[in-house]
Amino acid sequence: MKSVAVAALLWTLLSAQSGSDVHERDKSSRLERGRQFLGLGPPPDQAAAQRGEKLFARNCAFCHGPKATGAEGPNLIRSTLVLHDEKGEQIGPFLLKGRPDKGMPAFASLTPDQVYDLAEFLHQRVYETANRWGYQVQNIVTGNSQAGRAFFEAHCTACHSATGDLAHIGSKYPPADLQSVFLYPGTKLHLPEKLVITLPTGEKVIGTLKRRDDFSISMIDNTGAVHSWPSDTVTIQVENPLAGHLALLNVYTNADMHNLLAYLVTLK
Repeated sequence: MKSVAVAALLWTLLSAQSGSDVHERDKSSRLERGRQFLGLGPPPDQAAAQRGEKLFARNCAFCHGPKATGAEGPNLIRSTLVLHDEKGEQIGPFLLKGRPDKGMPAFASLTPDQVYDLAEFLHQRVYETANRWGYQVQNIVTGNSQAGRAFFEAHCTACHSATGDLAHIGSKYPPADLQSVFLYPGTKLHLPEKLVITLPTGEKVIGTLKRRDDFSISMIDNTGAVHSWPSDTVTIQVENPLAGHLALLNVYTNADMHNLLAYLVTLK
């Protein structure tokens, strides 16, 4: 049962749309939902923010940190001046004059375009911090890949091969997505229930459920053909493809979960 469960899990990962394009579209969708929910304005100018990040790294990061969250100098994401600014109209004059009495030098040589880029970078950082829908889980691959391989070989190789159908799966999905499938199979996986119909002759027909009511049942078999029978003339067995995986959640240890993930991400 465990092998079937893990097989169903990994088969679904292979069957789904893969690649960084799907991940980026999902992140963009989450950001947009968050923006609307929080009532935030339009996202900052991305090209300007990228240029501004480089300017910030050269001129400001040594005091305010590389992400503007503070170091020797204050956290600029919480700055009221930054929060009230639009397109550098308040940040610009401040940068050009500085605050020498507080240890803030003047940057009188900055051009208007550079001020705009720096402002957009700071606005981007505020936007990212406020809109947590875009956050990504980082550094989750903490398991032992060799132990994960042993787990994989014990539970998965009856149906899958690391050099065959699962080849390159580590390049197709970010680690957080792989782990979320392990942790929340009921919400991440949508596999049809397997249906086994035993006829009066003893013959078994295998497929997926099409329709069932109080009097009849119909199914689509593995060839795509549709069958229907009166319910009281056949024996009906429904198998949830996630049942084994759900049972496995109560069996494997926290280390097993992280080890399996650590192994899967090596399949580049």
